Parts: sequence; C-alpha cells; structure tokens
Amino acid sequence: MKHAPISLRAAQALRAANTLRLLRLAGPLGLVAAVAVACGGGSSTDSADATQAALVAQGRQIFRFDTFGDEAQWTDVLKMHDVINAAVDPVTALSVGLKVDAEALPAAVVAGIQNGSVDLQSPATTVALLKLNAVVGVKGVVETVNGVDRLVRVGITCALCHSTVDNSFSKGIGKRLDGWPNRDLNPGAIMALSPALDLAAKAALNSWGPGKFDPRHNVDGLSKPVVIPPAYGLAGIHRITFTGDGEDIAYWNRYVAVAEMGGQGTVIEPRLNLRITHGTDDLVSAKLPALQAYQLSLGAPPAPAGSFDPVAAERGRIVFEGGGKCAACHSGGSFTDANTRLHPPGDSMAEPETPSYASRSATRLYRTSPLKGVWQHAPYFHDGSAATLDDVAQAYNTRQSLGLSAQEVADLAQYLKSL
Repeated sequence: MKHAPISLRAAQALRAANTLRLLRLAGPLGLVAAVAVACGGGSSTDSADATQAALVAQGRQIFRFDTFGDEAQWTDVLKMHDVINAAVDPVTALSVGLKVDAEALPAAVVAGIQNGSVDLQSPATTVALLKLNAVVGVKGVVETVNGVDRLVRVGITCALCHSTVDNSFSKGIGKRLDGWPNRDLNPGAIMALSPALDLAAKAALNSWGPGKFDPRHNVDGLSKPVVIPPAYGLAGIHRITFTGDGEDIAYWNRYVAVAEMGGQGTVIEPRLNLRITHGTDDLVSAKLPALQAYQLSLGAPPAPAGSFDPVAAERGRIVFEGGGKCAACHSGGSFTDANTRLHPPGDSMAEPETPSYASRSATRLYRTSPLKGVWQHAPYFHDGSAATLDDVAQAYNTRQSLGLSAQEVADLAQYLKSL
C-alpha cells in the first residue's frame, strides 16, 4: 500500500499525457479541457465530457479548414489557382455565392472595405483574403515573390457547401453559420471556370444553378443536381443523405471527401461497384470521428420570431398530424422515419424525373427528410422544385389527393415554418 501514491501520480501523469496528445489539434477549447483533466479534477463524467468537447473542437477545425489534400484536384488538375489569380475578384466571388468570414478580417481590412480603399474588383484582393483564411470553405497557399502575393495552391473544405454567413457586415460577409447549406453557392459555375474542362463539361456544370450540386456526376457522368442539404439537426438520425445510402455521417463524409472534393484516400461502395482511390496517403479516415462529432453538435436553427403566424401554425399542426397525413413519415422529434425505413421513388414529390436521382444511388430509395429548421433552406424537395413551404404543402395536397382546403394548406405551411 505504501507505493499507492506513486502509482496514482503515475496514472494521473499518463492520463494527462494521453489527453494532451488527443487535444493537440483541438484549439483553445481543447486546451482548457486538457488543463482540467491534467489537474485531476472532476469526475469520470467530467473527463468524458472534456474529451468529447475536444473532439468536437477538433472536428470544427477539420470542417472549416481541412482539405484532405484535395489541392491535387483543384490545383494540379483543374488549375483553379490560375483562374483565381487572373480573374476572380471579390465581387465575382460573392456573385457565385462564396462567403467571407468577417471575424477573420483584421481591423485595417474592415476599414478599407468600408472606406473603399480595398479594391473589391481586383483578383489580388481575393488572394489577400485567402491568405487571411477568410474565404469560407476555400483554403489557399500564398507565396510572396518580389513583393507580390500569388496563390500557388488552392483546395476546398466541407464548409464551402455546408456553411454560410449571417451577412452582418454586408451581403456575403459576416459571421460563420456552420451547417447551414449555402444555397447561394453556384459550384457548377465555379468549376466551369477551369481551363482543364472541355465545352461539354462546362455546359453541364453551368446548367446546375445556385444552391445545387450533383454528387454522382463524378461517378456516373450524368447531370441531375440536387439541392445542397443542411448539415445541422442530424443528431440521432442514422441515414443523413437524400437516398439514405449510409448508416452514419462518416459514410457520406468519406464519399464527399474522396469522390467529390478529390481528397487523398479511398471510398468503396459495392452497391455501386464503386472504388475510388486518390493518392497513396489516407488523409481522410483518421479525421472522420472528429468531423462527425462536430456535425452532430450542430443543432437546427429555431424559426426567427415573427417569421410565422403562431395561431395558424397551431391549426397547421392539427392538419400535419391529421388530414395532411404528414406525421406518418415525418415522425418523432426529428420529424423523420429515416432510422426505420426508406421509401420507393414514387413517394417523392420530385418523381418521376429523368434521370431519377434515386436510381443513381446505392439504395435506389429515398429518405424522409427531417423538418427541424426547414424554414431556413428553401427551395424544397431534393431537386428544389418547390420554391416555398406553401408550395410544398400544396404539392402534397395535390399529388396525394388529400382534399385539404386552401386554408388548411396555408395553415400547414405556417406550421412547417415554425419548426
């Protein structure tokens, strides 16, 4: 027993060392957690909470700033660094939906934008913003040669499509809103700027339009984009894609990182006879747990005050649960039955379509979309064919012959706006 204090100190030191190793990439929040654990304070629950908080913080860094080595695609293949250096000024960048993180801007840059001394029509300004890590979802390497900054490598991160800003500084410039789909982003038009693509490829990409992306285009060569989905409100939901292909977020994160972004790693999907490997080093797999932890921490945003009629919304809830038959599929706290079943293409209000998006997926089925935060991400249905929630309610009323009155349809839309 006389050696117990020494063993206890050794155990505490080992725990502290292990925790510090885990948290070395987690940023300030992780360091706070490390200090708490290293000092031996708190219960095992506190320790687990601190470890989870560190994992979430690390995931935020990955979500916002990690390219998974996809510069090999965006720089070496598509030559987007040359395009940005030559032709993408901030006005152009904002016009295709790119966003600027106002909190990454030094005071002098903020003042320059406000007084007009920062030229927003110069590609050099875009390069300067990339050097500051201020362009949401775009990561650049800038070198200074003879006093002139040049973008030499560029890649993208998860935040490009699944973050936006609150426009608190000006349109397209503000504080980050992680998990919110960037429905202003025109990824097809951005990629079509590449000098490496032929005219047919450019035409297909330019046909997608803002807020849409075809995650199967790289795989089957077809072109039928879907709306960029939110990455919030996914806690407790196992099938998070439109077609429910995987059982967790990590499945889709791997697919996106490798097949879409061009990250270094491997994605395998036997149901699609798909195997894609980029590079020789796996820069994806080890990051998936932290990335998923962060995404699961992102709650759906509540409806803004005054954005819906609460009396009509309460009437709409009765329609939702009754004559509208919505609750049969949009069930539970997340308003989806995705954990228990998928649905045939005929259940989708966007079908029939050519090509069918479901037919290009691993399941060939559709998931019921969760409704928390649905007020935020118009347009609706996987193809964006319903511009408003009123259109959504009317589409179901017509297609399913529900027999709802005009007032009931309007009330149902108000309820959806309140979620």
